[in-house]
Amino acid sequence: MFLRRPTTKEVGTLPQWRLMWRQFRKHRLAMIGAAILIPVYFVAIFAEFFAPMSSSTANTSLTYAPPQVLHLSGEHGLHVYGYKTERDPTSYAQTYTEDPAKVSEVGLFVHGDEYALLGLIPSDIHLIGPVKKGEPFFLLGSDANGRDLLSRLIHGARVSLSIGLVGVLASFLLGMLIGGISGYFSGAVDNIVQRVIEFLMAIPTLPLWMALSAALPTDWGPLTRYFAITVLLSLIGWTGLARDVRGRFLSLREEDFVTAARLDGVGRLSIIFRHMIPSFASHIIASLSLAIPGMILGETSLSFLGLGLQAPAVSWGVLLEGAQNVRVVANAPWLLAPGVAVVIVVVAMNFFGDGLRDAADPYGNRKVSRRARRRRAA
Repeated sequence: MFLRRPTTKEVGTLPQWRLMWRQFRKHRLAMIGAAILIPVYFVAIFAEFFAPMSSSTANTSLTYAPPQVLHLSGEHGLHVYGYKTERDPTSYAQTYTEDPAKVSEVGLFVHGDEYALLGLIPSDIHLIGPVKKGEPFFLLGSDANGRDLLSRLIHGARVSLSIGLVGVLASFLLGMLIGGISGYFSGAVDNIVQRVIEFLMAIPTLPLWMALSAALPTDWGPLTRYFAITVLLSLIGWTGLARDVRGRFLSLREEDFVTAARLDGVGRLSIIFRHMIPSFASHIIASLSLAIPGMILGETSLSFLGLGLQAPAVSWGVLLEGAQNVRVVANAPWLLAPGVAVVIVVVAMNFFGDGLRDAADPYGNRKVSRRARRRRAA
């Protein structure tokens, strides 16, 4: 029923994935990162179900409302209190306080705003929300238009996290193709490719992103801009992977198994994709996992500056754009919640990538640990 722990003699005969998993489990920070990322991506995939309401549902009478606190009592069960509003006669600033006379019951699997789960399954069931539809429910407060920040944060996670995966996938294809051609053929081809890579890497990243994003037509819709931003990030993010792949190819093209394949009449593309790339696939996976945070930060930065995704699209960068005003942040600090989410996810991804990098060569790590044990024994 459970996997038996292999003995020391059996470790050398374990398959590659078992060795990687054993090494990955030893990296505590990587396990913490995985424990954070798996639920976050799961919530992002089913955002409509986990979000209490739609990202566009607004209560214009409760702008910049502070977060509500969940209460539990025998009379009302799980509930939140409504707001009592007061307006300063001098500054006209609106202040909110809890009103125990206004009780909003909260339930699980409640009916709310209608949606299509994954764009296919129509439903109106939400994991948590007010039992009576339309009552205020702001666990993370509301924004300038009276929209629930928690719901928008969950909906924005889908865009911000998926743009990293899609962008890295496109960068992976470009990096593998261009880096593989450069390292395998070398000579003039290698010189041309390396000069292009050096030119792209010499350009400051953020100004280049800003220039490319500003060139996008302003009449493009949110979905079109989403794919355009993904392509732009991919066109810039492939250079590092191409350099890494090129170095691997230069070291592998003279190996015996490559020479044997060439003498057997195997085509060049087949040698590259069937023989050389699988030999260092684990290192590529580790490099990709470390590249995803850069993509997420790129989209967040562009959207925060108003050059990336724009409303009505919802992403963490778009949500942070509303927190640019210092006066607003001073009165509504909960608007910085998307920034906290970005920090947590990026740190978790870096931890996860470090663990994959350490587990990418389990044989090498095992050799190092053996040498350490021998030194301690001596």
